[in-house]
Order: sequence, then C-alpha cells, then structure tokens
Amino acid sequence: MRTYKHNSPHAAARIVAISLLADGHLGCEEIVALERLQLSQRLGMSADEFEKVIRELCEDLMVTPHLNWGDTCRPNSEIMRHVISELADARLRSEVMSLCQTAVHADNHVSAGESAFLLALSHAWQLPAGIAPAHSRQVAVPTTCR
Repeated sequence: MRTYKHNSPHAAARIVAISLLADGHLGCEEIVALERLQLSQRLGMSADEFEKVIRELCEDLMVTPHLNWGDTCRPNSEIMRHVISELADARLRSEVMSLCQTAVHADNHVSAGESAFLLALSHAWQLPAGIAPAHSRQVAVPTTCR
C-alpha cells in the first residue's frame, strides 16, 4: 500500500475511499451523498484528485499478496493501522469521520464491513462511530446516479 504524507488531503481521501469500499462495492448513492457535501473541497483537493485516490487504492489492493480485501482491509490489520495513523490532526480526523459516516449511511444500510471500519476509526481516533440503524437516520437517497 502506498504511503501518503501525514495529514495530507490524499491520506484523508484514502480513508474516505476505504469507507466507500468497506461493504465490498462502490455505490452511486455514496458518491452522490459525498458530492452533495462537497467532499473534494472539504478535503482540499479536486474531484479528479479524489477519483485518482480511489483508483490508486484499488490498484494497491489488487497487488496485495493474496488479493483478499477481507484480510488486507480488516480494521485490525497492519495495513489499516498504518493508513489510519496517517491522520493525526484532530480537525481533519473529525472531518474524515463525518464524511465516512455519510458514505456508510448513504444507501440506508450499514454492512458488517462498514460498521467494523467505522468502529476501527472511532477506536483509533477516540471519536464517536456514528453507527445507528438505517431507519433511524434520515438520508436522502438519489433517484438516479450518473
């Protein structure tokens, strides 16, 4: 897994990208929800740069020794501990946690992988995980995705 500069927009974006993939697929509802929140601007990067981070994450995952998302990205893995530790700034951690929560809840379903990832961030950063049953959160799901 490539390394980004600590507290950089790219390090923050990769954590958000992991939250997008934590349920095993990238859903358009998640992307639309993050676009509404102006994800790129909030992280200090362009939309193209965020897409590049997602692409690089996928490339990195494809070259892991066993090509196993579950093993590579389990919240307690050495790789995830390293990725999570790249953010030390409290304000940036809070911002990223908020964006990850939005992504995870965008489709009104929190998978086991998504829940585990949010809990790992919460534990590592000592922030609330923000996991609630889907029916208790009001999330606008788009009718169309591009």
